[in-house]
Amino acid sequence: MPEAHRIVIAGGGAGGLELATRLGDSLGRRGRASVTLVESGRTHLWKPLLHEFAAGTMDLDHHALPYLAQARWHRFRYQCGRMDGLDRGRRVVLVAPAPDEDGRELIPRREIPYDTLVIAVGSHTNDFGTPGAREHAISLDTPDEAERFHRRMIDACIRANAQGGPLRPEQLKVAIIGAGATGVELAAELHKATRELVSYGLDRIDPERDVRLTLIEAAPRILPALPERLSRAAVALLEGLQVTVLTGERVTSVRAGAVETASGRSIPAELTVWAAGIEAPGFLRGIAGLETNRLNQLAVRDTLQTTRDDDVFAIGDCASCPWPGRERGVPPTAQAAHQQASHLARMMKRRLEGRPLRPWRYRDFGSLVSLGEYSTVGSLMGALLGGTLFVEGLFARFMYLSLYRMHLYALHGFARVALDTLARMITRRTEPRVKLH
Repeated sequence: MPEAHRIVIAGGGAGGLELATRLGDSLGRRGRASVTLVESGRTHLWKPLLHEFAAGTMDLDHHALPYLAQARWHRFRYQCGRMDGLDRGRRVVLVAPAPDEDGRELIPRREIPYDTLVIAVGSHTNDFGTPGAREHAISLDTPDEAERFHRRMIDACIRANAQGGPLRPEQLKVAIIGAGATGVELAAELHKATRELVSYGLDRIDPERDVRLTLIEAAPRILPALPERLSRAAVALLEGLQVTVLTGERVTSVRAGAVETASGRSIPAELTVWAAGIEAPGFLRGIAGLETNRLNQLAVRDTLQTTRDDDVFAIGDCASCPWPGRERGVPPTAQAAHQQASHLARMMKRRLEGRPLRPWRYRDFGSLVSLGEYSTVGSLMGALLGGTLFVEGLFARFMYLSLYRMHLYALHGFARVALDTLARMITRRTEPRVKLH
């Protein structure tokens, strides 16, 4: 009996895990292919929600999905480890040693053979080499970083409430560098979270007087990648929450207790979050002779195959995919990764049958930015709308929440998502409105 076609997916983010789940259900279950997911984390979390975990308005433990369980339920293999190289000649993925929580080697370095490789390793925050950024700012790229920021925020509030003397200039001040969707959403969530936190007995802190949030953006306006109308609406909402919005300010250094800008401004901050810019992991730069751009993203054709190897695909933030009729390529968004995973799941069946692959076309359904419980703004696009529809308020909030439900539906199906949603609605009433630890 011939060996099953070996499909290896490197990266278990939104696109990678959705693709592994779909291929496991369709090809792995029938024995037509062996599907393997390579991922360094033990659990999956939808990355667009990391700012809510950082603020504590969502509990990370309630939304984490174990890769081992998902692999068993959907007939694919999970290999714990981080891809750090590729040998195209021998058709093997190079996987770095996996450490345990004490830093000791848990799984040694190894090689995983493939017939088809899909690279979906995502991206991380780009600090552009800014002095002090890595030492004094937190980037919300992983659940661990979100948890670290949340713990520091709680510690800062407890410390300020317990001390006898007045607050130092930087105490209870948060600077968020980068006013894209993540930065704007984090500012709104922190406004809500700090007030909820203080209400649990931290009576020496006056959040209106003591807690200060500053949003810093180098571009002339916040949300620079979105329509200007959305930017104006978001600014009005943030200013109503007393969030200081600074635009046209390029950060030149980050130090303990302050952020410095090119204009000479010094912004006091006990906590600093870097949310400006992205780049793909450094190991992808020129990997195995494949074409990459200045952000280390792999260049792909409209079939999502890399430009120099038909057996290697790339999806999600680590892929530089053309967008016909546009100067820039497909944006690094969750909706793009979802569409790419859905397309590749269908195309893998054609590939195994020896049929030509169809091109993928990105469908822009618009953008939504959540300002927590205060509001949501966004634009919906599509042929049915006849152009662009700007939305705000409750309807926009519903559309924003549905994006996460769509991701869960792709992973679990309708019945489980419906039951899980109902269970969370019930248990939420017995828990604090903000995570307190």
